[in-house]
Amino acid sequence: MHEQIPPSRLKPFHSFAKLTPKNSFFKTLTNQPVTLELKNDIRIRGTLKSVDQYLNIKLDDVDVLDLDKYPHLSSVKNMFIRGSVVRYVVLPRSEVDVGLLEDATRRGEFGYWLWLWLWLLTLVLVLEREMRKLR
Repeated sequence: MHEQIPPSRLKPFHSFAKLTPKNSFFKTLTNQPVTLELKNDIRIRGTLKSVDQYLNIKLDDVDVLDLDKYPHLSSVKNMFIRGSVVRYVVLPRSEVDVGLLEDATRRGEFGYWLWLWLWLLTLVLVLEREMRKLR
């Protein structure tokens, strides 16, 4: 039997657990730094300004990581990115509660696809932590 998780630990996860088109987890990250990897391999870091129901993203203070490959983007400071071209969103570590994700996936309290997504995210975070130990 698992211990009861206090509501204070659930608060950051609240919006994520109720995924709806107008209330997505990413909206809780507004004004946070994020890194996006696009399907054309461009990696962009910036401050998340907004996300809509299609996961289109507006970024401010944009930095293109691999600027040598994409010099034409050097003067871009604000971007609107269509959600369908985003491959990955790298979240600030402070916004990811690994313990909460592990507890939630163990209990299987979510629908199958959300459970699978949480399990994969937990696996990636655990592997990343183990790789850091090896360095």
